[in-house]
Amino acid sequence: MKRLLLSLLLLAIVVAGVAVAQGLLSKFESGNLAIVTDAGRHEFDVELALTPEQRSQGLMYRREMAGDAGMLFDFGPRYGRASMWMKNTYIPLDMLFITPDGEIESIAERTTPHSLEAVSSRGPVRYVLELTGGTAARLGIAPGDRVELPKMGVE
Repeated sequence: MKRLLLSLLLLAIVVAGVAVAQGLLSKFESGNLAIVTDAGRHEFDVELALTPEQRSQGLMYRREMAGDAGMLFDFGPRYGRASMWMKNTYIPLDMLFITPDGEIESIAERTTPHSLEAVSSRGPVRYVLELTGGTAARLGIAPGDRVELPKMGVE
């Protein structure tokens, strides 16, 4: 049984490596954003998930992420309640659900890697910011705080 599991794991790693080598995984533009809390201003370098393909891939297959990095998902002007999952995501994440005007609507902290359980906003949002798990607690980020969003190419 252990040998079978090890073989399947190695196959998954090879397939992911081939996908990267063949350019099947999406590339992301990057930008900077800031979160303004009662404790101060916190800046992050983020990748921008703007297209359906990029949003679908997200942070899948990543093994690490810097503490001042993240990924910002823009669901466009026709926004609603956002739902995400952690399939093929190895890093525990904090998901910040953000309204069109940059207010943090809700936060899902330390989501479970590889989970297929939906992680959803409480109400309509346009953006989701994924940060390394524990970042929101470490920096005192809370619903109602403001996010200064980067300029993005898709409207």
